[in-house]
Amino acid sequence: MSRLAGKVALITGAASGIGLATTRRLLDDGAMVVAGDIDEAGLAAISPKTSTDRLVTARCDVTQEIDVENLVSLAVSHFGGLDIAIANAGAGGYALLTEHPLGEWQRIIDLCLTGVFLTVKHSGAVMRDNGSIVTVASLNAIQPSRGMAAYCTAKAGVAMLSRVAAMELGPRGIRVNTVAPGLVQTNATGTFFAIPPIVEEFAENAPLGRYASPDEIASVIAFLASNDSSYMSASFVSIDGGGNTGRYPNLPAIFEQIGFQSPST
Repeated sequence: MSRLAGKVALITGAASGIGLATTRRLLDDGAMVVAGDIDEAGLAAISPKTSTDRLVTARCDVTQEIDVENLVSLAVSHFGGLDIAIANAGAGGYALLTEHPLGEWQRIIDLCLTGVFLTVKHSGAVMRDNGSIVTVASLNAIQPSRGMAAYCTAKAGVAMLSRVAAMELGPRGIRVNTVAPGLVQTNATGTFFAIPPIVEEFAENAPLGRYASPDEIASVIAFLASNDSSYMSASFVSIDGGGNTGRYPNLPAIFEQIGFQSPST
């Protein structure tokens, strides 16, 4: 498939999980890809599995504006322009509101929301007309969870930021859409998968009765990046097996039952 042939794409958080699956999918679809992540070893491991003449990687901490600006500049200097940006980098955490350290709150907001803002800001400034920006939010953008106030707030912010971006960039034909995955099996969700009751509750609450693979999320992102979604903008696309119709697992109750304290997700 070559529906992205001739297109230049940028992706953050590209070295693992959804980002890695999306990087490979964009390459499979014919795009030239600039992949950024703080995990330089993970970035280096992408290359042997892909066509390296269409892939360039760079260390990028999305909480640092200069890193994001440099990643965007690399796309323009190396491939001659930018058509697609995937704002994927993010991470979660766990703390009840009344016990939430300010520093941890700020870390998650900076990574999950400010990082998306910086990616949209700098990509949108140089993107060619009729391009596509895809932001990665979460089921938690619309479904609250006890103990995940910072993450839920950041991901809800991503959804609204994307709608504003769609309004502002729309006159140039640039589309901005958000995907909202439910539970996906990645290294980042390893804590959840180490605790069977959490995974079981996710499966029970999703009408499809299971969790997702990174490839399933990547396929939707690639669709939104392509002209197959040419009249979609400001859309919020849930990829959660219908989990938004149910409830989020009661994390504090599960953690209390197993005596597990202050996990990082």
